[in-house]
Amino acid sequence: MRIVLNGQQAFGEAVLKALLDRGEEVVAVYCAPDTPGQRPDPLKVTAEARGLPVVQPKSFKDPAAAETFRTWKPDLAVMAYVTKIVPSSVLDIPTCGTIQYHPSLLPRHRGPSSINWPIIHGETRTGLTVFWPDDGLDTGPILLQKEVAIGPDDTLGSLYFDRLFPMGVEAMLEAVDLVRAGKAPRIPQDESQATYEGWCRAEDVRIDWSRPAASIYALVRGANPQPGAWTELHGNRVQVFEIHRVPKGSGAEPGTVVSIDTDGMRVAAGDGDLLIERVRTSGPKAAAAELVDLLGLAPGMRLG
Repeated sequence: MRIVLNGQQAFGEAVLKALLDRGEEVVAVYCAPDTPGQRPDPLKVTAEARGLPVVQPKSFKDPAAAETFRTWKPDLAVMAYVTKIVPSSVLDIPTCGTIQYHPSLLPRHRGPSSINWPIIHGETRTGLTVFWPDDGLDTGPILLQKEVAIGPDDTLGSLYFDRLFPMGVEAMLEAVDLVRAGKAPRIPQDESQATYEGWCRAEDVRIDWSRPAASIYALVRGANPQPGAWTELHGNRVQVFEIHRVPKGSGAEPGTVVSIDTDGMRVAAGDGDLLIERVRTSGPKAAAAELVDLLGLAPGMRLG
């Protein structure tokens, strides 16, 4: 099949390499436009190194984008981490259609931060979906799904890089094989089970120390490494990255720094304590105990 790959960053690059390494005919690669002052997209770098034409449209809604897309005479479009809206005028051009990767069990957690939110909500399972996109937002029929457990200590980073990323690459190859064999299903999504969340942004992950310790623990893990859960100390924003539950609470007021030692900073939450190990202020990540010197932190002070 003549394949057009549309994607970006490390996941898009990994899918491209996997397709090429097994001999697929990739005729063109689409990725986001370059950002001035930043390194080029690794997908673009790899595509050019392999001698493939690269297209970087500002918008797929421009009729010219569809006309250019049509010139590749694609049998299949593979979307591997695409954040731009691609209308059906482009999706329907390939003779076999377009397939897309999404890191959740659709119709649950539609939207751009679909790995963060299941962890933050305290869920114990998630997964990935390869589906047939349409003009809705993550609403097209399902081709295949893979489920994974969310471990009690999983973070956004561990869940994605250790499982959803490598499983996603393999799932895209499996989906291509099903399309080629004419055996790719189109299972309608159950709208009664649908949920949607927008981007997980900094304003969504400010720590409320009056919340239960389990809720704060999930928030920090779901925002690690991005966008980074945070609190305040003396007017300074302190991002929290590594945190652990403490078996027995101190009974102190929520947000109170109970103790500081080489293991970290113990802070009271709504129903127990948490041990913070790694933080960031305006520089690189540091041990929480270093806040003693950085910001004058001392036991008895209140965060938030």
